[in-house]
Amino acid sequence: MIERETELQAIMGLLQRHPVVAILGARQVGKTTLARMLIDRNSQQAEFFDLENPEDLARLQDPMLALQDLRGLVVVDEIQRLGDLFPVLRVLADRSGTPARFLVLGSASPELLRQSSESLAGRIAYHELGSFCLEEVGATHHSRLWLRGGLPRSYLARSLRDSHEWRRNFIQTFLERDLALLGVNINSTTMRRFWTMLAHYHGQTWNASEFARSFGVSDTTIRGYLDRLTAALVVRQLQPWHENISKRQVRAPKVYVADSGLLHALLNLRTMADLEGHPKIGASWEGFAMEQVRWKLGAERSECFFWATHAGAELDLLVVRGGIRVGFEFKRTTAPRITPSMRHALKDLKLDRLFVVHAGEHSFPLAEQVSAISLSRLLTDLQPLT
Repeated sequence: MIERETELQAIMGLLQRHPVVAILGARQVGKTTLARMLIDRNSQQAEFFDLENPEDLARLQDPMLALQDLRGLVVVDEIQRLGDLFPVLRVLADRSGTPARFLVLGSASPELLRQSSESLAGRIAYHELGSFCLEEVGATHHSRLWLRGGLPRSYLARSLRDSHEWRRNFIQTFLERDLALLGVNINSTTMRRFWTMLAHYHGQTWNASEFARSFGVSDTTIRGYLDRLTAALVVRQLQPWHENISKRQVRAPKVYVADSGLLHALLNLRTMADLEGHPKIGASWEGFAMEQVRWKLGAERSECFFWATHAGAELDLLVVRGGIRVGFEFKRTTAPRITPSMRHALKDLKLDRLFVVHAGEHSFPLAEQVSAISLSRLLTDLQPLT
């Protein structure tokens, strides 16, 4: 068991300020475990409803009757299974004195987001729970975290073989069962092909026409596939940044498989030796390091972009918060250096700082406003945004 102290503190803070808090995350990312950790720490009364349990589901057939007299913390797991609960939560959240706080857990399906935003606007706060990060497992275990990914059962598996087997089974179950529960009615074989193809495009700019030709469908249909996997939090889209400069800029998002372990399972990369010999190793390392940087900075996904011009200048990650602009390049090398592309990004985007995250052991300055940071020293050498 790994204590997720930062996540626990964030949830407890949200519950103090909001009557309803939603923890949204991909399947098997640890939402239920985190909620039970919170209950163990909470001295007040707590009630737990798991909507995959038929008994709990039956108890909530009349949700107002079941919930109105409860006090303290009320947790509802897999809430997307009972969409009718949201209007009831709105009524209960508006009671004077807030006798109960509600913590709801679910996968981020479009239906879940739509219902909660309409029924609970102004009453609900969202917290996205990701996979394990470097701070939780320790920087010395970064290679294991990269290879296995951060889904708890994969990372904590007794052996690499068990970890890979679990991830393969997860992919199969997710495609054959979980997507349907999220309202995605697309053939599982088609979605497996699509997800696998996305894995081969990990870290590249999205090209809807190319994917559509491969599947024999329209650009709109293939975009729907991408949006569904993104909504389920197993795929990430990094949006492009547009600056008012005299250069043609890329306007399509970049796509990433959200968890590096799932990426490696989709590519059938079982060991570090397999990964070392695969052409996607650089893109895999970039996506993994980028997620660690985002977590360490405390940056929302809405604050994160990439930047690229048709002339070839690019920046892997641009984090914008208010008037602060910080850029990141990710280089799986032990000898990072400044490139012309970095100089263009510094000038054109007016960056406050530029960091080159690399695979070496040391962090050091490269030039004015530019520093190299070792991934293994990320926790100590990179400061959160203010």
